[in-house]
This record gives sequence, structure tokens and C-alpha cells, in this order.
Amino acid sequence: MFYDRAKIYVKAGDGGSGAVSFRREKYVPYGGPNGGDGGRGGNIILEADEGLRTLVDYRYRKHYKADRGEHGQGKNMHGKSAEDLILKLPVGTLVKDADTGEILADLVKHGQQVVIARGGRGGRGNARFVSNTNKAPTVAEKGEPGEERWLLLELKLLADVGLVGFPNVGKSTLISKVSAARPKIANYHFTTLVPNLGVVKVEDESFVMADIPGIIEGAHAGAGLGHEFLRHIERTRLLLHVIDISGSEGRDPWEDFQVINRELKQYSPTLAERPMIIVPNKMDLHNAEQNLKRFKELIQDKYEIFPISAVTGQGIRELLHRIIQILPQLPPIVFSANPDEHRVVQVREKERFSISRENGVYIIKGREVEKHAAMAFLDTEDGLARFQNILKVMGVDDALREKGIKEGDKVIIGNLEMEWSEGG
Repeated sequence: MFYDRAKIYVKAGDGGSGAVSFRREKYVPYGGPNGGDGGRGGNIILEADEGLRTLVDYRYRKHYKADRGEHGQGKNMHGKSAEDLILKLPVGTLVKDADTGEILADLVKHGQQVVIARGGRGGRGNARFVSNTNKAPTVAEKGEPGEERWLLLELKLLADVGLVGFPNVGKSTLISKVSAARPKIANYHFTTLVPNLGVVKVEDESFVMADIPGIIEGAHAGAGLGHEFLRHIERTRLLLHVIDISGSEGRDPWEDFQVINRELKQYSPTLAERPMIIVPNKMDLHNAEQNLKRFKELIQDKYEIFPISAVTGQGIRELLHRIIQILPQLPPIVFSANPDEHRVVQVREKERFSISRENGVYIIKGREVEKHAAMAFLDTEDGLARFQNILKVMGVDDALREKGIKEGDKVIIGNLEMEWSEGG
């Protein structure tokens, strides 16, 4: 099966926690602090691999989690950082944040890597908290949580030339003649249900051709398998519009041409402006010459026309030579999709934190304050005092008082639940 969409969850590794430790030496009852730092958690990295063709691996396994860093130890021994987790994706995969729609990565070259979720840094050990007023700190940090998010993966084929046209006009036959691709071919509609890629070699030149399944009227609105097909044309540099010039199925070749062009334009205005060659096919059949003459009169000089017969091979050599002349003049397409659909959304928090009240419980949210809560070391008085001071400096205490908090009220920050006390 050809899978070109998937939704996956990624979680980078948490950082290892710092250690609280002191030197143990003979005749030194309470030596200096020597707690080491925790190691960094593993990143989640996406890598483009030209050897992959579909997203099938990500349809059956949806959760990916990197390892956490090792915890720090005594004697200033720092924890080992975790290995990064590399997920390989086909070249041409667009990566979006599933919640915001923000485009996070566009993998267009083999070997291209993007860090999609960063591992948490390791917590600092108590050796880092020595000060002039505290020579023996009993405070450390827990590891920072790794980033996590749901991702939408969309594969858009990267091809130089894309074949478009109604079902059963001969696109599959053409690509089977000019490349090693072996699509399913039969005399009925929608034989091709998935895009096929073929490498076409012409003398010392070569290019990639994509056989896109037949487009029908209403495809831009999702009729048939509309969006599933049209998405794969977006990055092709040159379109070959294949037409059944013989009208063998009782359709008018000129009307077919106009319908397909309308679908391209309604799906993406920029796609309709892509360089295009008209390829009237089935020239070996009855009425082909007569229909071609009328077609040329109607289209005038707007497009180049290369009549062929995919079955007999007539005209194919001339068509391929013209393609290799045109392609060097056309730049690669990186983004050519509907700008409204693929607008990059930047999500930024305007405030450092927010406070809401639900059933008498005060809930504090915000990336920074939740990170401090996750890393807080609350097992000792030093650690508790440090966290309380952080909340005070951030303005959380004053904001809670403005909200009317009272002695004994519950406060939740991330996974941490506390009880408010004015006495500290």
C-alpha cells in the first residue's frame, strides 16, 4: 500500500537529575558538596532518506520516545547523555505540528536532518549551588522534561515531470514505455490508485516522472480521491497534460482539457501556472487526426503540443527530447501549495504564565513556570526555598494574591500540587 499521510507522537528524552552528595573523608565529618550533573536527554531527529517511498512504517507505530539522560552521582560524576533517536522519512515529507498547523520541517534533500523535539538538559548537582552564604547546599535540580508533540506527516512526491489527465487517457502506458516503472494497466477507470514514480533516461540525461492517478471533475473539492492525487502534483516542475485525442470514450478532448485545468486552478492557482506541455495520446485510433486539428485551432499557440501514441511509441522520442531541453530552465519547487492551507503559523506565548481557578483549585500554566516546577528539588529545605524564590521573582505569588488565594488553597503547576501558605 502507498501511505502518504501519518500522525505520530514524539517525546524527546528527559534530562537526568543532578545529585546531592558530599565528600566523605577521614577526619572530615562534613566535606564539601560533590554532586554531579545529570546527562542530557536524547533528541528526536527526522532524516530524509531517498530509499523510502511511503510513510507505511508510521501508520502502524505511532509513538516514539527517546531515552532519558543518566542521573548525576557523587564524586562529581556527571550522568551520561542519551543517544538521539533518528526517524527516517521519505524525501518530500512535509512535517506539521498537529495542534497548531505550524510547518516545522520540509525534507527535500537526501540526508537532510531536523531536530523536531529537543531532549531536556540535565539537572545541576549540588556542587553547582555553592555560594558565599551557603557552603554546603542540599539543593539540586531534576532533569528538564524533553519536548513532546503530535506531528502530521504529509508526503508529496518530488518529481521533475508530472502526468495529469482524466482516467484512462494512457498516462500509465506512457510511463511504462519510457521508464522501468510497471504500473497496473487495464482498460477501465482508476486502474492507477497510487502515484507511480519512474526514472526516464534520454541519452546522457535523466529525470523523474510521476504518474498521478486520473483527476476527475470536482477533484479540488475532494471528489473521488481528489486531494490525495492533487497533492502529489504540487512539486513537479513540468506538467504533461495527457489527453485522449481520439475521444474513444465519447468525451470531447477540448472539454477534458478545460475541466482538468479548472481543477488545477481551483486547487492551487500557482499550480495552474506551472509550465505545461499538451500530449494528445491515442493518435493511432480513428478520429484522432481530425480531433487534433480542431484542438490546435482552439488552443492556438498558448501551449506546446506533442501528439503521441503510447501504445505504438509514435512521437514519444520527440516529446522526451523536448522535456530534457526545458527542465534545466525550471527551478525546483519547494512550496507551491495553497498559501492558505500551508501558511506557517508561529505560536508564541504573550505572557510568562496564566492562572485559572477550577473548583477552588488554582491552576498555573506556562512553559517557563511548568519547566521550573518539573525541575524543582523539593526533598530538602534548600530546594523548597529555591523554588519558592523562583515563583516570587516570576511574579506568581503576587498574581495569586490578586486572584484572591487564601491560606490552605491548592495550587497546581504541571504535575506538581502544593498548598498555599503565607508563611512560606
